[in-house]
Amino acid sequence: MIQTGQGAAPQMTFTLPPLPYAFDALEPYIDAKTMEIHHDKHHAAYVTNLNKALEGNAELQKLSVEDLLAQINKVPENIRTAVRNNGGGHMNHSMFWKIMKKGGGGEPSGDLAGAIKSSFGSFADFKTKFNDAATKRFGSGWAWLLFRDGKVTIESSANQDNPIMDGGKAFFGLDVWEHAYYLKYQNRRPEYIEAWWNVINWAQVAENYAHAKK
Repeated sequence: MIQTGQGAAPQMTFTLPPLPYAFDALEPYIDAKTMEIHHDKHHAAYVTNLNKALEGNAELQKLSVEDLLAQINKVPENIRTAVRNNGGGHMNHSMFWKIMKKGGGGEPSGDLAGAIKSSFGSFADFKTKFNDAATKRFGSGWAWLLFRDGKVTIESSANQDNPIMDGGKAFFGLDVWEHAYYLKYQNRRPEYIEAWWNVINWAQVAENYAHAKK
């Protein structure tokens, strides 16, 4: 178990990253009000609550969010759920904002395109399987494209869980919590999922892929 630090003054370890574009940049696919609430309220709350959970624990405060979640089962039990939920929320959303951009969409190229083709047959087949995972994730959660045991695969996870918690390395993910789409799409999750492909920043996803592959 990771031990609680002794005598350390509380410190703010994590901060809310700014959106890399304006709230309305992803219109008409994702509306400005959803982006504002999603980033400024939901993501901000995950950061605040993660910092609160880690107060007084100097050893945990030194870790990156990736290392913290990779060792989630070693986090003291009394704060483990708070760290899992809020650390996951922080990590997941920090990726999510970056893999979207104004004027995005289309298909990937280069090594990432090759990996998708070799793993799923074609981009169209990949998209169908990814959409299926996102649509069928019951309740709140995420759909992921990730490395697992050296292979590129698709998974979904509940709540704010991230594949890093059990040995996976996600490099692409879609938030299917209702707060991500309900103002515009209400209960029409498949419509939101289909619209989302129009804002994908494939250059960033390719960078994530190259990093995860190491």
